[in-house]
Amino acid sequence: MSNNPLKRWHQLVRERDARGVDELLADEVIFHSPVVHTPQVGKALTRMYLMAAVQVLANPTFRYVREVVEGRDAMLEFEVQIDNVKLNGVDMIRWNDEGQIVDFKVMVRPLKAIHMLQEKMAALLQAIAAKPAP
Repeated sequence: MSNNPLKRWHQLVRERDARGVDELLADEVIFHSPVVHTPQVGKALTRMYLMAAVQVLANPTFRYVREVVEGRDAMLEFEVQIDNVKLNGVDMIRWNDEGQIVDFKVMVRPLKAIHMLQEKMAALLQAIAAKPAP
């Protein structure tokens, strides 16, 4: 794997397929949701949130509009429209020397979009959590 996981991340988002996310995530990865108070720690929880996000956000209107990279940190600004609500957000990603993501933080605006996202993500996460493990 490349030491910079952004190329693979962009490919996963472009293909709307989160199945390859496991190889990108370090075991100790921390996910910071825009709607959950506490950080979610570990590969299993982060995978669950990212899989749900891909299903909710990755529609044909999703696009990254700005990317800032320095060292092992990246900030990726995105836009997407869901149910006539224009959502603007930022993915903040940090990776380790092995190119695995160790920290993933999502910020979203405006408030109307946050409420909509919370509703859709909660329903999807409940459905994902209810599925039996493969």
